[in-house]
Amino acid sequence: MKILYYDCFCGISGDMNLAALLDLGVSKEYLVQELLKLNLDQEYEIKIEKAAKLGITGTRVDVILKHELINKAEVLHDHNDNHIHEHVHEQCHNHSNEHSHENHVHINESNHEHHHRNLKDIENIITSSDLKCNVKKLSLEMFTKVAEAESKVHGKTLYEVNFHEVGAIDSIVDIVGAAICLDYLQVDKIIASPVQLGGGFVKCVHGIIPVPAPATVEILKNVPVNIGRVPFETTTPTGAAILKTNVKEFTEKIGFSIKKVAYGIGHRDLEIPNVLRIYLGEIESI
Repeated sequence: MKILYYDCFCGISGDMNLAALLDLGVSKEYLVQELLKLNLDQEYEIKIEKAAKLGITGTRVDVILKHELINKAEVLHDHNDNHIHEHVHEQCHNHSNEHSHENHVHINESNHEHHHRNLKDIENIITSSDLKCNVKKLSLEMFTKVAEAESKVHGKTLYEVNFHEVGAIDSIVDIVGAAICLDYLQVDKIIASPVQLGGGFVKCVHGIIPVPAPATVEILKNVPVNIGRVPFETTTPTGAAILKTNVKEFTEKIGFSIKKVAYGIGHRDLEIPNVLRIYLGEIESI
């Protein structure tokens, strides 16, 4: 029996999950080719590279919005403008970029609004694609988990919520990418450790909210969690939905033979390694 184990000692986000699965051996070329089936490649670029945190080497993934690249290039070449405004946003689950493990610098983005999509928009993108049926099913299940949590937290119906995070292109890539990678690996069972959520407070479009974010807590009901290891958000709603949809058992016990270890590198520098560790293991069939 082939086992995939998530060791979430520093939580999980969509980009860290994608990075860890690639580090485990999922083909980069296969992932990129499959993502092209969404017909959204004109909106983003995906950057995959080796990186390290506190001496631990793994893979890091960045989903870069193309309008941000164009806008930054325009600013750099505008020699007549002596007042370039840089806005550093503390990332939270309701910002348009999903990566909660870093501060993002957005330069003069007032004329470039992020493309928010609701669940119906996302369903249409996925169902109309040429992705495999199992990938479509997994992707929609994960998006629905986040949609249900956000709608409950904000007191709206499922299709009324305009998702700041889920509708962002990077989160579409993270979630559909997770489905592509998990389908590629064809493991028999997915297990995870208790999930570290972080702590403190974070600023988002709704104001100052506590960590873990309300949607994250909602998704991870009945899942063993830990909080407060670091004063930052370590698990995002996207990461929580990936676990809740795919993990069959949460336990600290590793009752299998470890065959491979991989690391998804996060973006924020913390006192502990900001990485997601995953194991590929085997249990002899009885």
